[in-house]
Amino acid sequence: MKAIIENPIFSVMITFLVFYLASKLYNKYRFILFNPVLISITSLILLLKLINLDYHTYFKGAKIISFFLGPSVVALGVPLYLQFEEIKKRGISIIISIIIGSIVGILSAALTAKLLGASKVVVASIAPKSVTTPIAMGISKKIGGIPSLTAAIVIATGVLGAVIGPAFLKLTGIKNKVAVGLAIGSASHGIGTARAFEEGELEGASSSLAICLNGIATAIFTPIIFYIIYKLL
Repeated sequence: MKAIIENPIFSVMITFLVFYLASKLYNKYRFILFNPVLISITSLILLLKLINLDYHTYFKGAKIISFFLGPSVVALGVPLYLQFEEIKKRGISIIISIIIGSIVGILSAALTAKLLGASKVVVASIAPKSVTTPIAMGISKKIGGIPSLTAAIVIATGVLGAVIGPAFLKLTGIKNKVAVGLAIGSASHGIGTARAFEEGELEGASSSLAICLNGIATAIFTPIIFYIIYKLL
């Protein structure tokens, strides 16, 4: 039994199976707390604990799945292309919105963590929370954070944004499809973008664009804001 559990194929199979069941659950009830990513992460943690399988052994197989993260991000260019004319009409306002969103996201996270007494290392790990994991981990490492902690925070941010983001935007009266997509993509990267596509093609395409531009803006502004917080304030 131990040999089966520690086989990399077992990790792949349970990951696919758990996500498949979580997706079925979400599609049936459409309840925000049944977000497939949230349910999958929670279920996998409990399952690994139950069968006493350590994370590193599990990840030997699960990393095969992470390989497809790159092609999936590239695939986001397809809806972006299909909605390009609509997005092009608002080019300048979109760029300005994403830059402001990036700065607010970095500043609010880093400043809040610092004011709550977090160490400099933790603040550096939290600051780039709103971009995709590889970019966030690279930024975190550059400014003295812990990349593995950053990865966990990025995933938590994405899940939170996907769960409450659309409902929050509706509550605040934001109905413009491009604005909805940009807000979700800027705040909760790929996980939020998957949720944005459920709202519509234009929302999803706008969210895809926000991921790209917010990644660039966050890579530029995070070191600057981090420097200001610790050197000038």
